[in-house]
Amino acid sequence: MINKQVSGADEAIRDIKDGNTLMLGGFGLCGIPENCIAALVRKGTAQLTCISNNAGVDDFGIGLLLKSRQVKKMISSYVGENAEFERQLLSGELEVELIPQGTLATRCMAAGYGMPAIYTPAGVGTEVADGKETRNFNGKDYLMEYAFEADFALVKAWKGDTAGNLIFRSTSRNFNPVMAMAGKITIAEVEELVQPGELDPDHIHTPGVYVHRIFQGEDYEKRIEQRTVRSKSETKYVG
Repeated sequence: MINKQVSGADEAIRDIKDGNTLMLGGFGLCGIPENCIAALVRKGTAQLTCISNNAGVDDFGIGLLLKSRQVKKMISSYVGENAEFERQLLSGELEVELIPQGTLATRCMAAGYGMPAIYTPAGVGTEVADGKETRNFNGKDYLMEYAFEADFALVKAWKGDTAGNLIFRSTSRNFNPVMAMAGKITIAEVEELVQPGELDPDHIHTPGVYVHRIFQGEDYEKRIEQRTVRSKSETKYVG
């Protein structure tokens, strides 16, 4: 029986080196690999290129790596909640590539499928198209976008088994599955780790063939990026 379990986050990220390119799953602060990020902060790995939908917030998620100056380049779709990210961008300390969200997801998927590139209409006629090949299909222009090449993919799932099969919950089933397919080495942290055969095969989102290391994480904060509530004056009572 294949067993991909490792002792914890520090062991899982042991061979991530300075200058590596990482994919980090999650959407907002949901489903992010909190334990792996904390281990990278402890290890001090630097000059990283991070591919992620967003850049966390100032004191959580990828924001912790930005705070400790471990990120050389961010490849993201949305970065609006991180003041330190904005400061580093404007000062020229951080290289940034902003990508339409659908393009980001599809470039991850293409890497997982073994496709070298994709064509998309997103970004045609904008700054996104600068320096990129454009082709016309059936009268419509498309940009050629290369599949990502990532040394590691760090993902977080709800449940997994020691063979690497993963189940995601709700919003975390967004970028995590496509990134899990795409990394040369995929590291998964899970809230609950079980033995092979305990997961319903019909519920598995990522087959274990894509996962190289897995461990049960701990101390998940599960923060909410923005909490919005109505004031008392806006609340209507029906009696």
